[in-house]
Amino acid sequence: MLAVAEINYIRHEANNKGHSYSEIAKRINRDYRTVKKYAEKVDFSPEEKPKQYRPSPVMDPVKHIVDEWLLEDFKQKKKFRRTAKRIWEQLKEEFGFKGSERTVRNYVSNRKQELLNEADQAAIPLETKPGSAQVDFGEAPFKYQGEQITLPYLVLSFPYSNSFYFQVFPSQNKECFLEGLKRIFHHMGGVPKRIRFDNLSTAVKKVLPNGERQLTEEFQNFVLHYGFECEFCNPNSGNEKGHVESMVKYVRNNYLLPSLHVLDLDELNKNLWEKAENDRQRKHYEKEVLISELFKEDQKAFLVLPSKEYQCVRYETLKADKYGYIKIEKNIYSTSPRYALNKVLIRISYNTVDILTDDHELIIRHSRLYGQYRKSIKWQPYLNLMAKRPMALKYTSFYEQLPDEWQTYLNSCTVTEKSEALRLLATVLKDHDFTRITEALTIAYEHGHPSVESINQVFYQLINGRGIRPEIHPKLPLPNMPEAARGLEHYNQLLKGAELN
Repeated sequence: MLAVAEINYIRHEANNKGHSYSEIAKRINRDYRTVKKYAEKVDFSPEEKPKQYRPSPVMDPVKHIVDEWLLEDFKQKKKFRRTAKRIWEQLKEEFGFKGSERTVRNYVSNRKQELLNEADQAAIPLETKPGSAQVDFGEAPFKYQGEQITLPYLVLSFPYSNSFYFQVFPSQNKECFLEGLKRIFHHMGGVPKRIRFDNLSTAVKKVLPNGERQLTEEFQNFVLHYGFECEFCNPNSGNEKGHVESMVKYVRNNYLLPSLHVLDLDELNKNLWEKAENDRQRKHYEKEVLISELFKEDQKAFLVLPSKEYQCVRYETLKADKYGYIKIEKNIYSTSPRYALNKVLIRISYNTVDILTDDHELIIRHSRLYGQYRKSIKWQPYLNLMAKRPMALKYTSFYEQLPDEWQTYLNSCTVTEKSEALRLLATVLKDHDFTRITEALTIAYEHGHPSVESINQVFYQLINGRGIRPEIHPKLPLPNMPEAARGLEHYNQLLKGAELN
């Protein structure tokens, strides 16, 4: 892949200035097809890449820690600041650092000068042109299942019109950050020309000495996909995005307090669009014009949305343990017994964790867990294995999750029947939940303890819309037949009736 600056140049010259691909290719000494590829590319979503193993210098794992300590020390009087030797000792004590004192001393000396130069830079004046925006996260209390929890919300504000949008998420991670921006872009039907960010770790990997930013790969792809221009505040200069910081407080005080009851975040977020848009029916605090009218100017300056939505996902290849479980951010997810002690491809979004084959076909989808030390176990891939050892069923959490009807049935089954029933569930639960197969079990039980085959037949009747045939009630009344008894008297009575007719 070309460097980001080169891609931006190609797209600018071809799409904005109308130069031919051949002309651009000659200028930058690239193949015509390469120029055409990047000029016409519409999807910069992340792709699975083979994992690369590169040795890291001894300081790399602790550089961000040392930087934080140096920034903390700059707020103190000089005599209260840590020496390079003390930083080296602290790294050894707290993080098991193996490098030498000289390595730390050299890094501290150079980094101090860089940070001092950055601190001396003047603050950037706030932009108030139409189409410019600012982004930040806030936090608010919510009530979920009777408990008080704190959730982050992403705010995109527009200083020119004093308008905003906001969405609530379970975390401030990369996937939630990008999903929030994408969701707002597509709801608005356009992309702000320029967006100012704080130095969020979800967007900025490293602040370089010359004031530039090394962006995370996911965020860089997102920027290329939507084509907006990034601006970043100087370190410790939150005033440079003062508008969005004020709007974060405004949103919390006016729309998120007191604590809202939340059952489903997606449903909650659908209602927040209208709240933000209704807020525009007031006058701007300085311009004495309705915010809704000013926002139209913002919209006129928006960039056109790309034809495809960006896929806010990341891919990881992880090794499963002997049970086929993987760990993501201290939470456990099941895969399949065939992946035990093997590597498996994972696709992670803000709300799902997908287990994939090497061909990117879905095996199992989990809802993404937030918090720590939680488990999401999908039992369907394990049922065929369990069918080989059906007596262990009662000691699994799968048994506890079974509907009562299935627990009762399996308890009355022979070992062979249990194996057959588990294999049936393994097949059915690939494409269906327990609703129809439990209904089939209930119907089959009307004639006594059912076989697995009879449950299977009723199930397929139900899903194909045939159901169970109703009893036939004849329309014409049948003649009363005499009670059965020995002898010929009844025959004589019938013959007499025939003679009378």
